[in-house]
Amino acid sequence: MNARWTFKSPVSTALVIAGASVLLCSVPQVQAAGIDAPPTKAAFAGHLAKLAGLAPKNFTMVAQPPFVVLGDEAPEVVRQRATQTVKWAVDRLKQDYFRRDPQEIIDVWLFRDHTSYTNHAHRLFHDTPTSPFGYYSEAHHALIMNIATGGGTLVHEIVHPFMRANFPNCPPWFNEGLASLYEASVEMNGHIQGRINWRFKGLEEAIREDRTVSFQKLTSMTEAEFYGGDGYSEHYAQARYLCFYLQEHGLLVRFYHLFVAAAPNDPTGYETLRRVLGEKDMKAFKEKWEKFVLGLRKS
Repeated sequence: MNARWTFKSPVSTALVIAGASVLLCSVPQVQAAGIDAPPTKAAFAGHLAKLAGLAPKNFTMVAQPPFVVLGDEAPEVVRQRATQTVKWAVDRLKQDYFRRDPQEIIDVWLFRDHTSYTNHAHRLFHDTPTSPFGYYSEAHHALIMNIATGGGTLVHEIVHPFMRANFPNCPPWFNEGLASLYEASVEMNGHIQGRINWRFKGLEEAIREDRTVSFQKLTSMTEAEFYGGDGYSEHYAQARYLCFYLQEHGLLVRFYHLFVAAAPNDPTGYETLRRVLGEKDMKAFKEKWEKFVLGLRKS
């Protein structure tokens, strides 16, 4: 049974704990009528107190539900990233897609450069990053980012915990397709919009060399198939630009909600995709989609 909530007025509180600068930004006080409650204001305060013992002295911490943002840039820069990137993305993703917040508090560690990123990943989490951009640590409920590479990876990773909370059986093609779509994003008419990004070049080459897979195959891929092998980057790109096509034709948000509703009978989303596109011949649609993608070079 779903929980029911009463939200009281948000409260903003500034704290200094163990030398770390901490800001609680409009953390809502929540009264739970169920056991699957999102974190309360008290839970955030307790979590921040624990983090203060972990974070180095020069880090700023900002509670930006359902995340806590931590960074070693100037305090005003960390606060700007918490509001202008994290809050901006969360508000717009919730507006169009997600009704439920993640049930856990997720820490977003933003390290100012590559050296800080690699050193702190080892020091704080005993990790050696394999990505120059950032990654999610399930063990620590943390996004660990080299923010010097830009905020695109951060917005990408923000999508995933919301997807887990709202569509836990989402197949990898749409999970990564939607997340990748917003690696490069802007606001248009009050909504988040993905733009052409670095994944285009690899997809363009794959199309010209006839390496793209059928959409039936793409949507039916298991995690091992989607993420494994040498073609995983092309799987990401094909999924991203399928979502981009849906977006550009005003169909993406509708597709998401119809897919969630139909998932028990259409777990891959393929039949829902055909219905939303209004396409009976998906082979012919793939040719149309490839022509659309190649035409983006001119836009």
